[in-house]
Amino acid sequence: MMKVTLLGTGTSTGVPVIGCKCRTCTSTDPRDKRFRCSALVQVPDESAPDGMRHILFDCGPDFRLQMLSVSIPRLDAVFCSHEHYDHVGGLDDLRPYCMFGDVTVYGDDYCVTHLRQRIPYCFTPVEKRYPGVPKLDLEEAVPGEIVKVGNVGVLPIRVMHGKLGILGFRIDNFAYVTDMKTIDDENAARLEGVKYMILNGLRHWDHPSHQSIEEAIDFARKLHVKETYLIHMSHHILPHAEEELRMPEGIQLAYDGQTFTCPDASAEA
Repeated sequence: MMKVTLLGTGTSTGVPVIGCKCRTCTSTDPRDKRFRCSALVQVPDESAPDGMRHILFDCGPDFRLQMLSVSIPRLDAVFCSHEHYDHVGGLDDLRPYCMFGDVTVYGDDYCVTHLRQRIPYCFTPVEKRYPGVPKLDLEEAVPGEIVKVGNVGVLPIRVMHGKLGILGFRIDNFAYVTDMKTIDDENAARLEGVKYMILNGLRHWDHPSHQSIEEAIDFARKLHVKETYLIHMSHHILPHAEEELRMPEGIQLAYDGQTFTCPDASAEA
């Protein structure tokens, strides 16, 4: 059974926003404290040393703090949805997971190119690396082509973040989709049969490059998703305790540290 841990559920500024005195930013509910988006997925795989593959989706600037409360022996792969800082700003902090070998980081061609330019010291050949830098292997994930992590297949799916093409990801009947505004029919078809989805919903009114919460709900309903966990929320929503009361059946306002499990597709058939 797959286990998912939501490490961060906030938008690029995080919540609370520095200096903001709105009701959400000043809330004392821990569910209103949101790191930048990231999710840890642990998938059974008999070929893994401990019987599990540990896969990270997005590695933002809060990664170090997020991982202090999570105990895993290693990271088998990191998948980046795109190269914006709130999704890749923590790559340097992967170094503790490089103690026993390189960590492979995947992104589409645009993301890979920009990561090499932004943090080149992380991706230099072994003989030229400065002592102590993270040991990362950077690989391209091609939309529509499965990437194998051990025996686990991860399917990158093209979605649009405004005018920028980025990646969502699917494993079996689970999907991680953040920062999406639109998706074409061909790629939406790649999400058919997903029963558990992490999906972005920024706020209740329109944004040029992110879904609103209402757009996210409509998208999940069209795909007949069983359980949808909304992420990438800004502080322009009500405090969590109030906002969750407005969510329809099968839609949850996610929060940092939340965990859930996904029975595999064969078990639910």
